[in-house]
This record gives sequence, C-alpha cells and structure tokens, in this order.
Amino acid sequence: QRAQAVVLLEDMQARISGNPDDAANYVTDTALGTEDTPGDCTTAAAGSARDKCEWSTALLGAAELKGDDDQRVGGMIGARGCVTEIQALSSVPGECRPGIYQVTVAWQGLHATRAPAYACGETEYGDETMRRAIGVRVAIGVPTCQ
Repeated sequence: QRAQAVVLLEDMQARISGNPDDAANYVTDTALGTEDTPGDCTTAAAGSARDKCEWSTALLGAAELKGDDDQRVGGMIGARGCVTEIQALSSVPGECRPGIYQVTVAWQGLHATRAPAYACGETEYGDETMRRAIGVRVAIGVPTCQ
C-alpha cells in the first residue's frame, strides 16, 4: 500500500509542478478519493479541476477493475488525498516568495503503529494508530521577481 501511495503522491506532485500558474487551485477543502464511484473526468475543465478528478479516481482504485460489475480492486484501503497551501505565492516586488503546497496521501493500515503527523484523513480510520500517511511539499518559484 505504501508503494502505491508513493506513486499517487508523485503523480499529484508532477501535476502541480507542471501547471504552476494554477497551483493554488489544487488546494482541496476536503480529502479526495472519498466518492462512492469515480466520476467522468472528461467533463472537467483541463487543468487543476481535471487533475484533481483523475487523482481522486486513482485514489479510489479505478485503475484496476475485476469482474463483470467492474469492482475496483486497485486501491489502498480507504485512500484519501489532500493538498494544502503552506505559503501563498507572491510576486509583489520586494516580497517575492514561492508558493509552497503540501501533498498528502493517507490510507488505513493493517496493524496499529504510531499515528502520522499529517492531518489528511484524521479521524477517518478509527484509532489514529491505524492511519498511514505520507507527504511531500511542492514549491512553485517566482522567476519574474528580482
């Protein structure tokens, strides 16, 4: 499950890095990957909206289907994804600072261990020692600042 979480984490990191002008729109109010069924992402506008839809679908395990009813079997147990803003991007002269975003993937572990420090998925898996989470920060630079 951890290996799959790393792949999903790197996927969103690449999506945000590849679309720096729209980085703030990747921030999620609630965790992604919690819908009952994956949506049709082709109807979402290209950019952050479609990227979040596709990431949510991947978190749900829709990449691997089984049986005639297309049961999703490719996901981690209770996978969720969150993007939070650590620092807002500013291109104001003299104040130039990069935008910094935290991307986190959380899932339910099989055995109790230490609770993770990341907030994504808190209280969603019963005892916090059953929650697993990994994260990465994405920095969006301000190349036009002096």
